[in-house]
Amino acid sequence: MTEAELSELLQDCPVLYHMAERGSWPSIQRHGLLSTSGLLDLYGISGAEREAIEARRRPSNVEIQEASLGRAVVRDQKPMDDLGLTRCLQDGLTPEEWYRLLNRKVFFWLTRGRLLRLVGAKPYRNLEHDVLEIDASALVTAHRESITLSPINSGATKPYPAPRGRSTFLPISEYPYAEWRQKRKRGERAVELVVEHGVPDVALYVQRVLVMRGEEVLSVQYERASSA
Repeated sequence: MTEAELSELLQDCPVLYHMAERGSWPSIQRHGLLSTSGLLDLYGISGAEREAIEARRRPSNVEIQEASLGRAVVRDQKPMDDLGLTRCLQDGLTPEEWYRLLNRKVFFWLTRGRLLRLVGAKPYRNLEHDVLEIDASALVTAHRESITLSPINSGATKPYPAPRGRSTFLPISEYPYAEWRQKRKRGERAVELVVEHGVPDVALYVQRVLVMRGEEVLSVQYERASSA
């Protein structure tokens, strides 16, 4: 991806979206937006408990506790399963390796349409979520070296398990934007923006935090004051 192409992508997708567990915004403000592995590090989770969370599919949310930190929730992986991964994984990767790879990353949608598809999915549409709206350009400027892009929803194998492997996540400089521009409309030329390990200073880039249930916005938890 050239600088001109990156500029085009950010013009088309000026806001990034992240769906978090309801009530998690105060913790995100304190500790940043952490990957699953980063959250397990913070909470000191190890051994068999960590293996079950990090190396295997999570069919439901997992709650973790630590006296000084309180409660945190590791989100489920319902849209993905071992059977689908076995069918679509490339480069000799196993489902366990894919789970570990995903758990080291923090994921953002590049369009509101992708967010609404997730919050409106059957497992989630009746639940409340904290939804972060983030300044895409500011985040990319600050964390460019840790960012990769994916052309697919890497955490879903349903209804069709798109092929994926070691080259699914590519640095900005290596992402084949021109190729996807020929195949897809604006907003779909990259599907996920991914930050390795986490974004400890994410609160600096958050524009709004919404409480959503399905496509309905129930309230605005936080809104950045205008600099004007």
